[in-house]
Order: sequence, then C-alpha cells, then structure tokens
Amino acid sequence: MILQFIYESFDFKSWIILCFVLLLLVDIIKYRNPSSFPPGPWPLPFLGNVFTEIDFRNVNKLAEVYGTIFSLRVGSEKMIIVSGYKMVKEALITQIDSFVDRPNVPLFHKVFKGIGTILSNGYLWRMHRKFAVSHLRTFGEGKKSLELRIQQECVHLCNAFRAEKGPFNPMVTLNSAVSNIISCLIFGQRFEYHDECYQKILRLDTECIQLIGSPRAQLYNVCPRLLEYLPGPHQTIFSNYKQITDFLRGEIIKHKEDWDPSNPRDLIDNYLTEMEKKKSDPEAGFNIEGLVVTCLDLIEAGTETATTTLRWGLLFMIKFPEIQEKVQEEIDRVIGQSRQPCLADRVNMPYTEAVIHEIQRFGDVVPLGFPKKAVKDTTLRGYFIPKGTSITINLSSVLHDPNEWETPDTFNPGHFLTENGQFWKRDAFMPFSAGKRACLGEQLARQELFLYFTSLLQQFTISKCPGEEPSLEGEIWFTYAPAPYRMCLSSR
Repeated sequence: MILQFIYESFDFKSWIILCFVLLLLVDIIKYRNPSSFPPGPWPLPFLGNVFTEIDFRNVNKLAEVYGTIFSLRVGSEKMIIVSGYKMVKEALITQIDSFVDRPNVPLFHKVFKGIGTILSNGYLWRMHRKFAVSHLRTFGEGKKSLELRIQQECVHLCNAFRAEKGPFNPMVTLNSAVSNIISCLIFGQRFEYHDECYQKILRLDTECIQLIGSPRAQLYNVCPRLLEYLPGPHQTIFSNYKQITDFLRGEIIKHKEDWDPSNPRDLIDNYLTEMEKKKSDPEAGFNIEGLVVTCLDLIEAGTETATTTLRWGLLFMIKFPEIQEKVQEEIDRVIGQSRQPCLADRVNMPYTEAVIHEIQRFGDVVPLGFPKKAVKDTTLRGYFIPKGTSITINLSSVLHDPNEWETPDTFNPGHFLTENGQFWKRDAFMPFSAGKRACLGEQLARQELFLYFTSLLQQFTISKCPGEEPSLEGEIWFTYAPAPYRMCLSSR
C-alpha cells in the first residue's frame, strides 16, 4: 500500500532524483576510505579526482598540502602517492616485500598484457626477471664485449655529429645510438642510422612515450570500456605498438629459422632455448607472446630513459659552459685525445662522474616511476594501505628533497663531491628507483651514459646556436624530457 502510494506520487523527475541519490549513496559507501587511510583531496561522486592532473609538478603541490603520503581516487581506483626520501625509502627498502606487484593499468595492459619483465607479477615476473638479469650478465653488464660495442657505437655517434654542417637537434641521432646497444643485446646486430625501417620503429615508440603522458590518453584508464571504441590518442598508442610488435615478431621468425641452441647470439636465441626448457612449466610464461613483450620491455626501458638523460646532459653543457670546460679538462688530463674513453677511466674522473650523476638528478627523467601495488595489507608511517592498492613513488621529490640536497633546485655537481674532490654517491640518488622493482638495466645505463658523454665532450665543444636560447623547462611525456632544442658543435 505504502509502496503503491509512493509510486503514484512520484513523477518522472522525482524518480530520476531518487535514482541519483541512491547511486550517490552506493558510491559513498562503496568507496568509503578505511580507518587510517592516507588523506587527500575530496573526490567527486562517481568520477573521483579525475580532473586532478597526476604529473610530478601537481603531485609535489598536493604533497605540500596533504603530506608525504596522500591518496587520490581516479574513477573506481584508489591510489596512494609517496613522496620524500625518508618515506620512499621506507616503502621501497625497509618494506621491500610490501610493494613489489604491478597494478592493472588499462592503457598498458592492452599492449603488455601483464607478461614480460616490467608489468608482470608473481612467479611469471620472478622467472622473467631472473632470465633478463642472467642474459644481461652473460651478454652485457661487466663484459668487455659490451664495452667494446658501446665504444664502437660512440665512434658512429661522433661521426654522425661531425657530419652535421650547422645547428641541429641531437634527439634522433642520440636515440639511434642508444637503441643500437639494446638492439645488439636483443637482435645480435646494430642498425644504421639511416635505416628507414628501424627509424620508423623508433619514431613510433617515441610518439607512444609522448602520448602516454597526456591527460587525454590517461583518461582511457578511467573508462577503458567506453573509450575502447572512441577516437583519441590511445588509439594512436595502440596502433603504434601494434606496428612495433609486428616488427619484433618478424625478427623472432628470422631467428627461429637459423637458431642454434648451442651457440646463442642474443636474447631472442636465449629465450627460445628457455621456452624449450620450460615447456613443462606453463606458469613461467615462456612462449612467443612472452618473448615479444620481453623484447618490447627492454626496448622501452633501455632506450628512452638513456636517450632523454643524454639530451638533458648536452642541454646542461650548453647552459653551463664552465662545467663543460671542467669536464673537458678532466678528460684531457685522464684520457687525452689519443684513445677512446673506457669504463676503467671512471674511477679517475670524479668530477665527470659527479656531473653525470647531477644530470640524472636534475634531469629527473622518470619523476613518478612506474606504479606498484600493495601485495598485502600494510602500514606505512601509521597509515593503513589495503592489499591491492596502487602506489606511485614520487622519485622527483627524492631527487629534489631539500633535506637531502644542499641546493635541490640548482644544477650543482658538488652534490656528488666531497671536500677533497672525490666522488660521493648519495643515498637519496634514486633515478632508477630502488628495491626489487628497481630498473634491471641500471648498470648498462650507467656504462652507456659515461662512455657516450665523455666521448662527445672529448671530441666536441657544445654551444647554443646564435640567436637561440634553449629552455631548461622540460615537457611532460611518460618521461620528463627537454623541449626540442638545437645545438652547435666545434671540434676539439
């Protein structure tokens, strides 16, 4: 009787209002934060903090308001952002086993499918990371053969720079040089800088990195089912990755044709061998699709960050010529002009090492790292983090923590030098993140940065172009990259 009265009393508008109120109540109850959950800006009903830009600059502003650990809600997903060296150290090192999983990020999951070395979890991740580390040790890190390959590529890079007849943007050439080291590890060969097919792959990948950081592309993570059928930058990202993975599958097919398990040439050969070994262990995920994504992982992680760091490095040498001069003085004193730089020179070049580390710190290439996920209910500095909650580590706040760095907002190689001029590696230096999910190619990247940087400054003095003043204000892609700039060279 009462229900019938209510039904007859309500018009269409009243029913709409009632439905909205009920949905609002459901949303409030469903997404109510548990006790002791980190604070954060008030979320909108149904949408959460979808209009809050999640880039490192805005994250730093929010940290000033809500503290070194705060929360956001994007659509139906809650995320926690951790800032400052002490808090990040507690999350990644002190509680090293608490945040080792990756969350399901729709924009990435459609391409990487939760397999490979970067976005996988559990047993599959452990097996693939072990494989990748083993391969890097066998074919690369610490091996004279890899150092020789980098030195040879330094010759190609310097020759390409020398061939430039006037002001030029170094991005494409640097990208080609850096990617060739990864190509040697994955494919067993380098590619010429004018190879049109390979240059297309690099362009497609760079475009993906640029688009992934855009707010419109990130919107796909909020409504993937809806946006799956609508135009937008996410469609370009998926199309580009499709072409890249088609290229990788083609290289795998070529390898299978003349694969000799007793004489592995590169990562693809080693992975094919591992597939045979792990046939009885399908949960390890060693199959063709896993190989494709593993190759994609290493191209992504091994090319973009090192290239962007070198771009920052050359830009800083343009902006701070007195620092460039000091590096060149040390190069001339330790190496001279009669031979190439080698890794053994690093211990005798503390100032150059300090400059390279400061380039990484001040360049801030991966300011927010890559999201992680709590593998269990966890307490972090008194705040309760439920199992499955996404965690973003604000690495930028560590590299610019005023409690750890004397002049955090100034390019200052002295951050890494003792009073006696010796190199000093700081605990708060975390450009590669830390803990079990730290970048597995850290040692390779450090070798590349030293050899490329010293080789270029041994051969050239880098300066700004007449009438141009490059900016130190970067662009936010998935990485933080310099705005396009041109430079001039003079041979030394």
